[in-house]
Amino acid sequence: MDELQLKLCDIQGRLFELSGEKKLPSAAFIKAFMTSETAKELDSRYNRMQWMGEEYLLEEIISSAGDILSDTGEVYQKEVLYWIGYIYRYWHYYTGESSAKIIRQAPAATMKRNYMMFHTMDPVLAIEDLKEIHKQ
Repeated sequence: MDELQLKLCDIQGRLFELSGEKKLPSAAFIKAFMTSETAKELDSRYNRMQWMGEEYLLEEIISSAGDILSDTGEVYQKEVLYWIGYIYRYWHYYTGESSAKIIRQAPAATMKRNYMMFHTMDPVLAIEDLKEIHKQ
């Protein structure tokens, strides 16, 4: 993992955190983001979206998600949101899998449920364990 990739993991973590600050329902936001064109662009080798910052990225998601984010739902804790966003982006760089494929293996509820066990682990170990949970 190079410095640029780690920076992008941090940006995505801060994006997820920001969704919580804006009181967006976490599971809906995470699904909307991970299956969005924005996430697909971030998955590409190089894209201008990678340098837009979390505020701009959040506006992109809100504008494309429509009514999905207007529903009420649980807003996860700030630390949980950051970790989920960070790990999802790290997962992409580690495996090369798309954001859409990653969320099918580890939806928001799985990530939240396993946060306490996995958040202090090396990201690679957490990802491998999450992949194993998906297989079961």
